[in-house]
Amino acid sequence: MVTQAPPGTGRSGPAEPSARQVAGRRWRSARGVVAVILAMVVVAVILAALRPATSPEALDPASAKRDGSRALAEILRQHGTRVTVARNAADAAAAAGPGTTTVVTRTERLTERDLALLSRAPGDLLLVQPTSYALNDLAPQVRPSGPGYGETADPGCALPVASLAGRVAFHESETYKVTGPGIVCYKTEYGDARVVQVQTGTHTVTVLGSAAPLTNRRLAEEGNAALAMNLAGTGSSVVWLVPDLPKSGSGAGQRSLGDLLPFGVKLFFLELLVAVVLVALWRARRLGPVVAEALPVVVRSAETVEGRARLYRAGRARDRASDALRSGARERLVPLLGLPRSSAQDPSAAQEIVTAVARRTAYDETYVGAALYGPEPLDDAGLIALTDVLDDLERQVRQS
Repeated sequence: MVTQAPPGTGRSGPAEPSARQVAGRRWRSARGVVAVILAMVVVAVILAALRPATSPEALDPASAKRDGSRALAEILRQHGTRVTVARNAADAAAAAGPGTTTVVTRTERLTERDLALLSRAPGDLLLVQPTSYALNDLAPQVRPSGPGYGETADPGCALPVASLAGRVAFHESETYKVTGPGIVCYKTEYGDARVVQVQTGTHTVTVLGSAAPLTNRRLAEEGNAALAMNLAGTGSSVVWLVPDLPKSGSGAGQRSLGDLLPFGVKLFFLELLVAVVLVALWRARRLGPVVAEALPVVVRSAETVEGRARLYRAGRARDRASDALRSGARERLVPLLGLPRSSAQDPSAAQEIVTAVARRTAYDETYVGAALYGPEPLDDAGLIALTDVLDDLERQVRQS
């Protein structure tokens, strides 16, 4: 006679998805996010690669290269302005005097001592893209406010050197804010200035946020030449400081991490942060309250035991299997022997358990100890034999 299994005891039900199917679904749901992140990485790498590297001769009045300043120096000399090139701050401070304008470039190479010498030197200062360290010592009321957007800009101020020059092509530039009295020119749409002039003690300090107006390549664009000549040639002579690399690696004029990062890298991290926030918001919308669902299939306890046994066998974990068998046997034997349940897993109570079991069975203590606390079986046959021995011990204790 054929009988039907009671409801809920069968093994039929929806098939569990394989690991490959689960991985495929996860990849399909996440590939859009991965594609966006990879695209941003590619854009950041391209921006960093396209950003021109600064050559050692940048802003050097003796260099005829595209980023050198030889053309501006020659124009100044033709108009009667004496140009002195200095390779260290000590020579620049010694050459400076009343009516002298000291053009300070490559401030990342200046040390604390160099900045102190320049702050005490007579005459005016023109700082070209200075670092935050240089601003702290030479123009403390000026603070950097980030890169400026837009290649060209109008003066928008009453400073004669700027209003006479008119529109200037800055290209990549830094912008600044003034915390005290000062004149700001060539503002961005956010109000930050590319050219700032402040009074520091007896110095008139002008901060220029772009090197483009001074370079051979950009000198002829818009009003770049006029602005460069007006800023550098205001005095009777010019001391042009292009410092060599300092011998000591520690200096206040070294660039900070923010100064060293290219604009493209900063933009990449900003895009990455925005993308992470958007992905978090997108995924958070999928979360909701916890919903309780009935199990699709009721699994019998015997099947769970068989499944774990198969895992033990597949992994050849006879040590774990024998420990589980012995631990379960001790848990069942201890109440029958009148001992506390906590002693089943207490190593110090092992001898007491072995002695009590030996008294109520036909085996001696050595045999019982090997069964309850012995080493792992050498093979599967030994594991089956251990099961039979433990069952026999439990049966005799129950019958005694």
